[in-house]
This record gives sequence, C-alpha cells and structure tokens, in this order.
Amino acid sequence: MPTTRKIRLGFIGAGWWAASNHMPLLAARDDVEMAGVCRLGKDELRQVQERFGFRFATEDYRELLARCELDAVVVSSPHTLHHEHAKAALERGLHVMCEKPFATRAAHARELVALAKQKNVHLLIPYGWHYHPFIQEARRLMQRGAVGTVEYVLCHMASPIRALLSGQPMKVDEVSGQSGKNLFEPDSATWADPQVAGGGYGHAQISHSSGMLFWLTGLAAQSVYCLMSAPGARVDLYDAISVRLEGGPIGTISGAGTVPADQAFQVDLRIFGSEGMLLVDCERARTHLRRHDGQHVTVDVDPSAGGYNCSGPPHNFIDLIAGKTDVNWSPGEPAMRSVELLDAAYRSAASGKVETV
Repeated sequence: MPTTRKIRLGFIGAGWWAASNHMPLLAARDDVEMAGVCRLGKDELRQVQERFGFRFATEDYRELLARCELDAVVVSSPHTLHHEHAKAALERGLHVMCEKPFATRAAHARELVALAKQKNVHLLIPYGWHYHPFIQEARRLMQRGAVGTVEYVLCHMASPIRALLSGQPMKVDEVSGQSGKNLFEPDSATWADPQVAGGGYGHAQISHSSGMLFWLTGLAAQSVYCLMSAPGARVDLYDAISVRLEGGPIGTISGAGTVPADQAFQVDLRIFGSEGMLLVDCERARTHLRRHDGQHVTVDVDPSAGGYNCSGPPHNFIDLIAGKTDVNWSPGEPAMRSVELLDAAYRSAASGKVETV
C-alpha cells in the first residue's frame, strides 16, 4: 500500500552530480524528507546541508547509517566506493539508488543484487535514457521478440568529457545541461585518478550504454577481448570491446571520450536478430524496427528527444518506495551485467588476452 508519511532519505556522497541533479529534484518533493547527508570536507558538507535542508550531516557514512533514521539511501560517492557504501545501506534493509558504475568488480555487483533481493528492498541505478519514451518503446519491441533470436549487437557511445577524464577543468554546464544548478565543480580525482575512479571512459560512460544494451536484450557477457588507449590521460579515453554473449551472440561495444564540448552525446545501439534488426539512437533520436518480412516499425520521435536527462530515476526511486508504482525502469540486474562486461574488459586490456566473465 502507498505510504502516507515522508520517505526519510540519506545521501552517501554529495559532489557535483548529486548536488546538481538528484538533490534539487528530491528536495522539491512533498513526500521526501532530506534526512541525512555524508560527504568529505566540512565546508562543503555545510553548504550541502544548508542548501537542501538536511537535518543531519556527517563526514562518516557509518555515522549516517547508525544515527540517522532512514528509509532509503542514494549512493553517489566515487566509483570504487559504491560497493562498500551500497552494501552497508542494503544490509540495514534500506532501499538504495546507486550511481553508475554500479560497482567496479563483477562479484561486488552480483553481491549487491542478491542482497537487495534477500532484504526485499528496491535497488535502482539511475540510467536516465531508460526513461525516454522512445527507449521504453524499444524495450517493449524487444520484449515482444521483434527481432527474433539476437545474433549480433553493436553498442557505441561517445561523450564530450576529455577534460574531465584528463584531470583538467571542464565547463560542466555545457555537458550536463545543469546550468546555474552547480554547487560544486567535478573533483578531477573522482574521474581522472585510476586509484579513485577505477578506470576511465568505460566506468564513466560505457556503464550507461552497456546497461541499456543489457536492459533491452536481457543478455549477459560470457567472454571479452578489449583494447584501450589513453592519449594525454591516466585513464582510458577510448575503448574497443569484442564480446561473446551467453547463448551464442557476439558483439562490439565501443566508447570515445573526446566529442567536442558543444556537440551531443552519441549513444547508438543496433541489435540484429533472426527476424530483423532494431536501431536505437539517442544522438539522432530514433527507434526503428526493420524486419525481413517487411513489417517495419518507425517510432515517432521528436529530433531533440535524445538529449540526456536524469530526472526520471530519482522520481521512480521514490515512487517505488512510496508504492505509487511497481515498475523499476532501471533495476540492478542490467547494471550488474554492465559491471561484468567492464570488469572483464579492464582485465583484458591489462592482460592482452580474452578474459571470461
């Protein structure tokens, strides 16, 4: 049954993206109480607490979980800490929205998905593109078996984030569309230091596109061969991944972090099957089904509909907890499959060999 009281929400991590996207959206809801927040830096913590009205603030996530009465937690800490923070929240029976990449190790991602099921709580990964109607229609087509048995997939993404991954200042307003909302600028170490980020473009962005691929197809990676390069950076800017998927399909998954700052993100998925192909493109905003029997489908899409927007996931998260919906548009399982792929990809780039998932 829908809850009648406010959902007590905590944040573990409160940097650029959380403070510019998630917090403004959730603080504006009348069914959410901004109960507690954790981040490093006393001055920054104070700014976040004052801006969004958190009643409890600490630099220690353990103190947040132990001393603050919570129903749910948003994990938006650096990539390599997601597992530790999400696990601690899930073990307390709290609902969790965990930023991408969901984790940086396959075993960690599997553990979190299993733990959420064991605790019977909601686990949501904020994949913003999943909430676009033309992407949701692509999923409905795939669920109806519109391409038949999947035989080959192509998944490409490119982004204007070279400066971010190279540890240089970046005008985030140009990239995020969050003009005027930024309480902080991105911390370069979070993105450009391999010890903190765990990796570069793969974790930062292919986590989006591969998550969409696995959500649309229901497939999982079996083995991976990957080449990466990092001109002028300490983390990967370019990724070329060949993958064998469970059940026999093969595919190519690629990424580039060097789109000019005034250009749109590229997300292009092409799914080929025994009965046809599905073409999904966010840059040019299209969902096209092309079948061998001529029963084609062209989804009516506004040309500007593919721009990235992440308002859907935070609202979906709260609506799930409040009982206002039972549909999770970005659940943990596809994110887990993405982590499995990327874990093997980074291992392969290091070893020069095919790596199994």
